[in-house]
Amino acid sequence: MDSVTTTGVPASLEDAIAQARGATQAAIQAGVPRMMVELVYSELKGLPVAELFYPALQELGLTFKIYFPDAGAAALARRNWGNPEFVVRGIGELHSEMEPGDQAYLFVEPSSIEVNQVEEMCAQAGDAFVIMLNPKLEDVATIGIGYAGRQLRDRFLSTLEPVYYLRPMEEVVLLRCYPSPWQVWQETSAGYELLAETPQKPSGEAIDRILMGEASPNSGEPGAAAPKGKRGGFLSELQGFIRALTQ
Repeated sequence: MDSVTTTGVPASLEDAIAQARGATQAAIQAGVPRMMVELVYSELKGLPVAELFYPALQELGLTFKIYFPDAGAAALARRNWGNPEFVVRGIGELHSEMEPGDQAYLFVEPSSIEVNQVEEMCAQAGDAFVIMLNPKLEDVATIGIGYAGRQLRDRFLSTLEPVYYLRPMEEVVLLRCYPSPWQVWQETSAGYELLAETPQKPSGEAIDRILMGEASPNSGEPGAAAPKGKRGGFLSELQGFIRALTQ
């Protein structure tokens, strides 16, 4: 992957995954124990993304295992990847145990159905690194919005550091690439403009305020109204790459 943008909005989804790999490697080298990598796009499938992502662990020379939500998805991955040397299993599947020599675990699209098993496995992981790739753990319909849901968030979900997050929206791109802060970018006729950086993930309302020019990138003070984004560019590239991955 040549000419990958290491900072700023990636030029394509392939570049975004490369960016996510770099962010994950930086987090591992900094000792971040529990990580989340999210490319927020509803049509994106976990298997092809995982195939482009897992070399991040190989490049660091780590002994790792990859877990899919079920045995069927794991078997498909093993077949598509030519029966790799590393372990690829379904969560809770036979021979999916975590072992003392393991240095990292990659969970691909774990869902709220498996959340209790995933939490238990993370507890068993010890000092090994854990990466959640496009997790779907926080499904309100499954875990609820009451006490149990709050407990799960406080006890487990809040321990996952979002080391990479990419969400293209109609007017903006929300990006977090470790160790950089959260960033709100807007597409303009001249390219992408960084509208704001925040230490925490901005809410939808905060993004709206940024778009209305109520906050400048560095000072946090009112600024000029942000220019309207144009169609095309990264969003078109993203849709094209999504179609290629989901054929």
